[in-house]
Amino acid sequence: MDIDFSQKILLVSELVGHDDRAWHVSWNPVKPLLATCSTDKSVRLYAYTTDPSPIFALHTSIPTGHSKTVRGIAWSPSGYSLATASFDANIGIWQREEGDDEAEGEWECVSILEGHETECKSVAWSASGIYLASCSRDKTVWVWEAHPDADFECMGVLMEHSQDVKCVAWHPIEEILASASYDDTIKLYLDDPSEDWFCFATLTGHASTVWSLAWAPNGRYLASASDDRTIRIWKRIAEHQWECVLVLEGHDRTVYSVTWGIGKSGETEKGGEPLGWIASTGSDGRINVWALEEPRDSTVRSPPKFTLIARLEDAHGATTKGYEHLIATVGDDGIAKVWKLVST
Repeated sequence: MDIDFSQKILLVSELVGHDDRAWHVSWNPVKPLLATCSTDKSVRLYAYTTDPSPIFALHTSIPTGHSKTVRGIAWSPSGYSLATASFDANIGIWQREEGDDEAEGEWECVSILEGHETECKSVAWSASGIYLASCSRDKTVWVWEAHPDADFECMGVLMEHSQDVKCVAWHPIEEILASASYDDTIKLYLDDPSEDWFCFATLTGHASTVWSLAWAPNGRYLASASDDRTIRIWKRIAEHQWECVLVLEGHDRTVYSVTWGIGKSGETEKGGEPLGWIASTGSDGRINVWALEEPRDSTVRSPPKFTLIARLEDAHGATTKGYEHLIATVGDDGIAKVWKLVST
């Protein structure tokens, strides 16, 4: 493994407030808001500024009304709506009430999506904001179409997995949906205009549960994190075909979360095309950050070059989501932490 610790991971802020395990974190793509969710059934929103240095403060706490753990959250591309996935089998859609002063508006549940038979594990919006996907312990993936006035229509119930579905993630450019499961596989789906959504590819190779998925910003790669302690990098080698071209190792226990951000722009040391940075966390409490690049002499099936550029031990065993040079994590301690990558 190529190691060059050119970046250091520094703690920026420690956000306390949840009364139980924190499960997930989501950066608003438009507004300076960070959302976290917890077993305590609440969602906490933190406002922040980044100039000259990141400062985070509680914006509001939403008592969601879910009867069980809020397991996943996702902002719509517009930053206007927040979706919550709960162990009570329901999905909530949240928007701020309109008022004279937007800053004073309350967040309210404008829609409840029902249909899953048991625990919802993940929820994700498509890049267009037209579709919302959800997955569940009931082994299904649902695709919902968003209509005006917070009305949602189920466009498909996908029953391709044989076990609990842990994660859903949309391609950053196309309407392609990926799901990861306890059955050790990843499924890719497309919409057939003449019929329904269908599975067009099954990616196999992990030796145990696949917990998390992250698309590369350019959409040419997909990263998957697994109970087998690895991160696999899948490359698009044809329009509807992906193959594993790289396996990243660097965790001693289960890798629960992976995210793929743009990283710092500019020419890479190896002279290739920058593919961004991958951050991962797991039950070993470690944060790893890799820089990836497409070599100049890359072929259809050649793997990207990679370098482990930062590592932090004992973060708190967490879920991670990247936003430019900042990383947010949450853990069993109920605390959300924000970290900054700085050059060494």
